[in-house]
Amino acid sequence: MSQDDAERSLGIADYPLAEKQPNWVRTASGKSLDDLTLAAVEAGEVNLTDLRITPQALRDQAQIARAAGRPTLASNFERAAELVDVPQHVLLEIYELLRPGRARDKTALLAAAATLRSQYGASHMADFLEEAAEVYERRGLFSYRF
Repeated sequence: MSQDDAERSLGIADYPLAEKQPNWVRTASGKSLDDLTLAAVEAGEVNLTDLRITPQALRDQAQIARAAGRPTLASNFERAAELVDVPQHVLLEIYELLRPGRARDKTALLAAAATLRSQYGASHMADFLEEAAEVYERRGLFSYRF
């Protein structure tokens, strides 16, 4: 996150960003929206990484959602921002753990939370998994079925 990213304040008037603040939208490699053209794709100057959502774009969306009075949506965007750089196989393992009846007890969910926090700096997602572990235990959702 650059200094400019950390200091900008977004509101509902900035939505949609691509139309209202296109100069703030950047790809993971730093390309602007104007750089994403068919000619650039054909020239091999744009790759799939340039088309993926970035953590900053998700944090920007969170700011706008919060300004619009949608705190739950804002929290979802913030958790998603933390997951952008988490490898797909880790995400799929966590997804599987969150399916009721897939984890034997809360130990696996707590271990996944610790991994997200320590290896990926995903503290919001780690908090979410820890809360899920408590809720699953309280509701008896750890009955191993598979």
